[in-house]
Amino acid sequence: QVQLVESGGGVVQAGDSLRLSCSASGPFSAYGMGWFRQAPGKEREFVAAISSSGSSTYYADSVKGRFTISRDNAAKTLYLQMNTLKPGDTAVYYCARKSAISGTDYYRESSYRYWDQGTQVTVSS
Repeated sequence: QVQLVESGGGVVQAGDSLRLSCSASGPFSAYGMGWFRQAPGKEREFVAAISSSGSSTYYADSVKGRFTISRDNAAKTLYLQMNTLKPGDTAVYYCARKSAISGTDYYRESSYRYWDQGTQVTVSS
């Protein structure tokens, strides 16, 4: 059984930074991981993803250069460092673990099987 527990959300001002953490139980190091977000009234969207080893990372254009995804396999923890936050980044953020060890599609929700409950990030202007 895989469980993902996220922490680090909150309310910040535009331009501030925030780091989200996602701790996993169960198999972790062999699987790619991702971050998604859902803003009010919008569909959930891809934010960032990372390969099992951490050697490859993927970002949505909207966060590229501002957000950094990383992982610590020994600690079974995924991170999302968010810098220069904007009001448009306000959303519920979710971490997710891929359903299969293989596969290169990191952008689709359907590639992920396990999800956490999500954490709210609010950026005020």
